[in-house]
Amino acid sequence: MKKKMKRIAEALERMAPAPLAAPDFDAADAFVWHVDPDRLAPVAQVNRIDLSLLVGVERTRDTLLANTLQFAKGLPANNALLWGSRGMGKSSIVKAIHAEVVKQGHGLKIVELQREDLPSVSRLMNLLRGSEHRFLLFCDDLSFSHDDEHYKSLKAVLDGGIEGRPDNVVFYATSNRRHLMPRDMIENERSSAINPSEAVEEKVSLSDRFGLWLGFHPCSQDEYLEMIRGYCDAYGVSVDEDTLRAEAIEWQATRGARSGRVAWQYFTDLAGRKGVRI
Repeated sequence: MKKKMKRIAEALERMAPAPLAAPDFDAADAFVWHVDPDRLAPVAQVNRIDLSLLVGVERTRDTLLANTLQFAKGLPANNALLWGSRGMGKSSIVKAIHAEVVKQGHGLKIVELQREDLPSVSRLMNLLRGSEHRFLLFCDDLSFSHDDEHYKSLKAVLDGGIEGRPDNVVFYATSNRRHLMPRDMIENERSSAINPSEAVEEKVSLSDRFGLWLGFHPCSQDEYLEMIRGYCDAYGVSVDEDTLRAEAIEWQATRGARSGRVAWQYFTDLAGRKGVRI
Protein backbone atom coordinates (compact mmCIF):
# COMPACT_ATOMS: atom_id res chain seq x y z
CA MET A 1 0.00 0.00 0.00
CA LYS A 2 2.84 2.38 0.89
CA LYS A 3 4.59 1.64 -2.41
CA LYS A 4 1.37 2.31 -4.30
CA MET A 5 0.85 5.65 -2.52
CA LYS A 6 4.44 6.60 -3.25
CA ARG A 7 3.97 5.91 -6.98
CA ILE A 8 0.79 8.03 -6.97
CA ALA A 9 2.61 10.88 -5.21
CA GLU A 10 5.48 10.72 -7.72
CA ALA A 11 3.02 10.76 -10.63
CA LEU A 12 1.23 13.79 -9.21
CA GLU A 13 4.56 15.55 -8.75
CA ARG A 14 5.43 14.97 -12.40
CA MET A 15 2.04 16.36 -13.44
CA ALA A 16 2.37 19.42 -11.19
CA PRO A 17 6.10 20.10 -10.70
CA ALA A 18 7.33 22.24 -7.84
CA PRO A 19 7.44 26.01 -8.44
CA LEU A 20 10.46 27.14 -10.44
CA ALA A 21 13.27 28.43 -8.27
CA ALA A 22 14.29 32.02 -9.00
CA PRO A 23 17.53 32.21 -10.98
CA ASP A 24 20.52 34.30 -9.99
CA PHE A 25 19.48 37.59 -11.53
CA ASP A 26 22.86 39.07 -10.66
CA ALA A 27 24.49 36.66 -13.12
CA ALA A 28 23.50 38.75 -16.16
CA ASP A 29 21.56 41.80 -17.35
CA ALA A 30 19.65 39.81 -20.00
CA PHE A 31 17.70 36.56 -19.93
CA VAL A 32 15.67 34.43 -22.36
CA TRP A 33 12.51 32.66 -21.15
CA HIS A 34 12.19 28.99 -22.16
CA VAL A 35 9.42 26.50 -21.48
CA ASP A 36 9.32 22.68 -21.21
CA PRO A 37 10.81 22.99 -18.68
CA ASP A 38 10.31 26.58 -17.52
CA ARG A 39 13.60 28.36 -17.06
CA LEU A 40 15.31 31.72 -17.46
CA ALA A 41 18.58 31.37 -19.34
CA PRO A 42 21.13 34.17 -18.79
CA VAL A 43 22.61 35.84 -21.88
CA ALA A 44 26.26 36.72 -21.45
CA GLN A 45 26.46 39.00 -24.50
CA VAL A 46 23.41 40.62 -26.10
CA ASN A 47 23.38 41.06 -29.89
CA ARG A 48 22.92 44.84 -30.19
CA ILE A 49 24.41 48.05 -31.54
CA ASP A 50 25.07 51.37 -29.83
CA LEU A 51 22.12 53.72 -29.46
CA SER A 52 24.03 56.52 -31.23
CA LEU A 53 24.15 54.46 -34.46
CA LEU A 54 20.35 54.39 -34.85
CA VAL A 55 19.55 57.11 -37.38
CA GLY A 56 16.18 58.59 -38.34
CA VAL A 57 14.40 57.53 -35.14
CA GLU A 58 15.58 60.28 -32.80
CA ARG A 59 12.15 61.31 -31.53
CA THR A 60 11.12 57.70 -30.94
CA ARG A 61 14.45 57.00 -29.27
CA ASP A 62 14.08 59.91 -26.86
CA THR A 63 10.48 58.98 -25.98
CA LEU A 64 11.26 55.34 -25.31
CA LEU A 65 14.45 56.15 -23.42
CA ALA A 66 12.60 58.57 -21.13
CA ASN A 67 9.88 55.98 -20.45
CA THR A 68 12.47 53.28 -19.71
CA LEU A 69 14.45 55.54 -17.39
CA GLN A 70 11.27 56.37 -15.47
CA PHE A 71 10.59 52.70 -15.00
CA ALA A 72 14.19 51.90 -14.01
CA LYS A 73 14.00 54.61 -11.33
CA GLY A 74 10.83 53.10 -9.86
CA LEU A 75 8.53 55.73 -11.36
CA PRO A 76 5.32 55.12 -13.36
CA ALA A 77 5.92 54.01 -16.96
CA ASN A 78 3.88 52.67 -19.87
CA ASN A 79 3.98 49.43 -21.82
CA ALA A 80 5.17 50.21 -25.36
CA LEU A 81 4.25 48.91 -28.82
CA LEU A 82 6.83 49.64 -31.51
CA TRP A 83 5.16 49.13 -34.89
CA GLY A 84 5.91 49.86 -38.52
CA SER A 85 8.24 49.15 -41.40
CA ARG A 86 10.45 46.09 -41.45
CA GLY A 87 14.14 46.56 -40.80
CA MET A 88 13.87 50.06 -39.32
CA GLY A 89 15.35 49.19 -35.94
CA LYS A 90 12.37 48.36 -33.74
CA SER A 91 14.04 45.53 -31.86
CA SER A 92 17.46 47.19 -32.10
CA ILE A 93 16.26 50.30 -30.31
CA VAL A 94 14.80 48.28 -27.41
CA LYS A 95 18.08 46.43 -26.86
CA ALA A 96 20.14 49.60 -27.32
CA ILE A 97 18.02 51.56 -24.83
CA HIS A 98 18.34 48.77 -22.28
CA ALA A 99 22.14 48.97 -22.66
CA GLU A 100 22.04 52.76 -22.24
CA VAL A 101 19.94 52.54 -19.07
CA VAL A 102 22.32 49.95 -17.58
CA LYS A 103 25.29 52.12 -18.55
CA GLN A 104 23.73 54.99 -16.60
CA GLY A 105 23.86 52.83 -13.48
CA HIS A 106 20.32 51.46 -13.26
CA GLY A 107 19.91 47.77 -12.51
CA LEU A 108 17.36 47.01 -15.21
CA LYS A 109 17.08 43.43 -16.52
CA ILE A 110 15.71 42.54 -19.96
CA VAL A 111 13.83 39.26 -20.47
CA GLU A 112 13.01 38.09 -23.99
CA LEU A 113 9.76 36.17 -24.44
CA GLN A 114 8.86 34.38 -27.68
CA ARG A 115 5.37 34.92 -29.09
CA GLU A 116 4.62 31.20 -29.06
CA ASP A 117 5.41 31.10 -25.33
CA LEU A 118 2.80 33.71 -24.39
CA PRO A 119 0.55 31.09 -22.71
CA SER A 120 3.28 30.67 -20.08
CA VAL A 121 3.53 34.39 -19.33
CA SER A 122 1.61 34.19 -16.04
CA ARG A 123 4.17 31.72 -14.71
CA LEU A 124 6.99 34.00 -15.82
CA MET A 125 5.44 37.05 -14.16
CA ASN A 126 4.95 35.17 -10.90
CA LEU A 127 8.65 34.41 -10.98
CA LEU A 128 9.59 38.04 -11.66
CA ARG A 129 7.08 39.42 -9.18
CA GLY A 130 9.04 38.09 -6.22
CA SER A 131 12.32 39.69 -7.24
CA GLU A 132 13.77 42.99 -6.05
CA HIS A 133 15.00 43.71 -9.58
CA ARG A 134 13.12 45.59 -12.30
CA PHE A 135 12.42 43.84 -15.60
CA LEU A 136 11.81 44.91 -19.17
CA LEU A 137 9.81 42.05 -20.69
CA PHE A 138 10.43 42.06 -24.46
CA CYS A 139 8.54 40.23 -27.22
CA ASP A 140 9.83 40.69 -30.77
CA ASP A 141 7.70 40.44 -33.94
CA LEU A 142 4.37 40.16 -32.14
CA SER A 143 1.26 39.51 -34.25
CA PHE A 144 -1.84 37.32 -34.27
CA SER A 145 -3.92 35.53 -36.88
CA HIS A 146 -7.72 35.36 -36.83
CA ASP A 147 -7.78 31.97 -35.06
CA ASP A 148 -4.90 32.69 -32.68
CA GLU A 149 -5.82 32.58 -29.00
CA HIS A 150 -2.38 33.66 -27.72
CA TYR A 151 -3.57 37.27 -27.55
CA LYS A 152 -5.62 36.36 -24.48
CA SER A 153 -2.41 35.46 -22.64
CA LEU A 154 -0.96 38.85 -23.55
CA LYS A 155 -3.71 40.54 -21.54
CA ALA A 156 -2.12 39.05 -18.43
CA VAL A 157 0.92 41.19 -19.18
CA LEU A 158 -0.93 44.34 -20.15
CA ASP A 159 -3.77 44.22 -17.62
CA GLY A 160 -2.52 41.69 -15.09
CA GLY A 161 -5.93 40.26 -14.12
CA ILE A 162 -6.98 40.62 -10.50
CA GLU A 163 -3.37 40.51 -9.32
CA GLY A 164 -2.37 43.34 -11.61
CA ARG A 165 0.85 43.57 -13.59
CA PRO A 166 3.84 43.39 -11.25
CA ASP A 167 5.16 46.83 -10.37
CA ASN A 168 8.65 45.68 -11.32
CA VAL A 169 7.71 44.59 -14.88
CA VAL A 170 7.11 46.66 -18.01
CA PHE A 171 6.31 45.14 -21.42
CA TYR A 172 7.74 46.23 -24.79
CA ALA A 173 6.68 44.57 -28.06
CA THR A 174 7.55 45.09 -31.71
CA SER A 175 5.24 44.37 -34.62
CA ASN A 176 4.89 45.17 -38.31
CA ARG A 177 1.16 45.67 -37.65
CA ARG A 178 -0.30 48.54 -35.71
CA HIS A 179 -3.29 46.47 -34.57
CA LEU A 180 -1.33 43.20 -34.21
CA MET A 181 -3.47 41.30 -36.74
CA PRO A 182 -3.78 41.51 -40.56
CA ARG A 183 -6.19 44.12 -41.92
CA ASP A 184 -7.86 41.60 -44.26
CA MET A 185 -8.69 39.36 -41.31
CA ILE A 186 -10.19 42.31 -39.46
CA GLU A 187 -12.35 43.12 -42.49
CA ASN A 188 -13.36 39.47 -42.97
CA GLU A 189 -14.55 39.17 -39.38
CA ARG A 190 -16.45 42.46 -39.66
CA SER A 191 -18.20 41.39 -42.87
CA SER A 192 -19.32 38.01 -41.47
CA ALA A 193 -20.33 39.20 -38.00
CA ILE A 194 -23.84 39.89 -36.74
CA ASN A 195 -22.54 43.02 -35.03
CA PRO A 196 -19.54 44.20 -37.11
CA SER A 197 -18.51 46.90 -34.65
CA GLU A 198 -18.06 44.30 -31.90
CA ALA A 199 -16.73 41.36 -33.93
CA VAL A 200 -13.06 42.24 -33.65
CA GLU A 201 -13.16 44.76 -30.81
CA GLU A 202 -11.48 42.35 -28.39
CA LYS A 203 -8.50 41.73 -30.68
CA VAL A 204 -8.13 45.20 -32.18
CA SER A 205 -8.38 46.86 -28.78
CA LEU A 206 -5.42 44.81 -27.60
CA SER A 207 -3.05 47.39 -29.05
CA ASP A 208 -4.97 50.10 -27.17
CA ARG A 209 -3.71 48.58 -23.94
CA PHE A 210 -0.20 49.79 -24.75
CA GLY A 211 0.36 53.25 -23.27
CA LEU A 212 2.95 54.12 -25.91
CA TRP A 213 2.53 53.60 -29.66
CA LEU A 214 5.76 54.37 -31.47
CA GLY A 215 5.73 54.23 -35.28
CA PHE A 216 8.68 53.36 -37.52
CA HIS A 217 8.52 54.50 -41.12
CA PRO A 218 10.69 53.95 -44.24
CA CYS A 219 13.89 55.97 -44.23
CA SER A 220 14.97 58.49 -46.84
CA GLN A 221 18.02 57.95 -49.02
CA ASP A 222 19.97 60.53 -47.03
CA GLU A 223 19.14 58.72 -43.77
CA TYR A 224 20.09 55.40 -45.35
CA LEU A 225 23.50 56.75 -46.38
CA GLU A 226 23.94 58.41 -42.99
CA MET A 227 23.38 55.05 -41.28
CA ILE A 228 26.13 53.44 -43.35
CA ARG A 229 28.55 56.32 -42.79
CA GLY A 230 27.88 56.06 -39.05
CA TYR A 231 28.73 52.35 -39.11
CA CYS A 232 31.92 53.05 -41.08
CA ASP A 233 33.06 55.71 -38.62
CA ALA A 234 32.20 53.58 -35.58
CA TYR A 235 34.03 50.49 -36.80
CA GLY A 236 36.93 52.17 -38.57
CA VAL A 237 36.06 51.23 -42.15
CA SER A 238 37.69 53.65 -44.59
CA VAL A 239 35.85 54.35 -47.86
CA ASP A 240 35.49 57.49 -49.98
CA GLU A 241 32.09 59.14 -50.21
CA ASP A 242 31.58 58.59 -53.94
CA THR A 243 32.27 54.86 -53.69
CA LEU A 244 30.09 54.47 -50.62
CA ARG A 245 27.21 56.35 -52.21
CA ALA A 246 27.33 54.46 -55.52
CA GLU A 247 27.67 51.02 -53.94
CA ALA A 248 25.09 51.63 -51.20
CA ILE A 249 22.46 52.86 -53.67
CA GLU A 250 23.10 49.90 -55.97
CA TRP A 251 22.88 47.55 -52.98
CA GLN A 252 19.46 48.83 -51.90
CA ALA A 253 18.21 48.84 -55.50
CA THR A 254 18.97 45.12 -55.89
CA ARG A 255 16.93 44.40 -52.75
CA GLY A 256 14.02 46.62 -53.65
CA ALA A 257 14.06 48.17 -50.18
CA ARG A 258 15.81 50.85 -48.17
CA SER A 259 15.98 50.38 -44.41
CA GLY A 260 18.31 50.18 -41.45
CA ARG A 261 18.60 46.42 -41.96
CA VAL A 262 19.64 46.85 -45.60
CA ALA A 263 22.15 49.52 -44.53
CA TRP A 264 23.71 47.10 -42.04
CA GLN A 265 23.81 44.31 -44.63
CA TYR A 266 25.68 46.54 -47.08
CA PHE A 267 28.06 47.68 -44.34
CA THR A 268 28.73 44.04 -43.36
CA ASP A 269 29.68 43.28 -46.96
CA LEU A 270 31.85 46.41 -47.15
CA ALA A 271 33.65 45.63 -43.89
CA GLY A 272 34.34 42.10 -45.09
CA ARG A 273 35.83 43.35 -48.34
CA LYS A 274 37.98 45.84 -46.41
CA GLY A 275 39.18 43.13 -44.01
CA VAL A 276 37.68 44.79 -40.93
CA ARG A 277 36.17 42.70 -38.14
CA ILE A 278 32.92 43.95 -36.61
